[in-house]
Amino acid sequence: MPIFTSHFPGLKTRMQRVHIPGGDSLLIRSLKDHQQYYDPNGAARRLGICDASWPLFGLVWPSSVHLAERLQQRPVNPKERILEIGCGLALPTLVGRRRGARITASDRHPMSRPFLEANAKLNDIDTIKYRHGQWGWEGEVCPRDAGAEPLSARYDLIVGSDLLYDRDAPAELADFIDDHAEASAEVWIIDPDRGHRPAFTRHMASYGFELVEQSRIEEETPDEGGRSYKGRFLRYRR
Repeated sequence: MPIFTSHFPGLKTRMQRVHIPGGDSLLIRSLKDHQQYYDPNGAARRLGICDASWPLFGLVWPSSVHLAERLQQRPVNPKERILEIGCGLALPTLVGRRRGARITASDRHPMSRPFLEANAKLNDIDTIKYRHGQWGWEGEVCPRDAGAEPLSARYDLIVGSDLLYDRDAPAELADFIDDHAEASAEVWIIDPDRGHRPAFTRHMASYGFELVEQSRIEEETPDEGGRSYKGRFLRYRR
């Protein structure tokens, strides 16, 4: 794939065509690799983002593609408000918005919004609403240099992919979801078998969310790194 650097000075990016099963593909500008770090003003550091985790927002993750496929298949309800949390490059949000859904993207990374806006433009998708959303953080709710106003609304459907990445995530994520879910709401999570699902389900139950669906996701075709994908789709409702 061709490499581009001019759109985001200081970063090496690439263009890749991402196929969304059941729908049209997306042309996505992503980071060239996971070895990059660019935080000249310290915005990421003030949000608790370390050097090692900084580039993770800018990669295309298989879990995100699977979540985008689920939204591609979901009938659009113009009255339903959808929120993607920890969106990164926000493939599900792009798919949802392209289909006419009322969807908001959110992340804590200061570069998520400019990449989202660039990719929306590449795919001729209308302007997407973006909010700063962060859980498990005791610093400022939304520093000025985060580039977006903080989440404040509540949503009918909250979706996210590959978010249960450490042992603290189940409690922190469930609490965050409760803060932004309507009294009657659904939550969709795609988890690549990181081992924290049972704890997350227990914490979700404490907020009134019942696990109503759990299905396996397996891919036989390996990714660029030679790895096959295995994960779960989790659907909660209250």
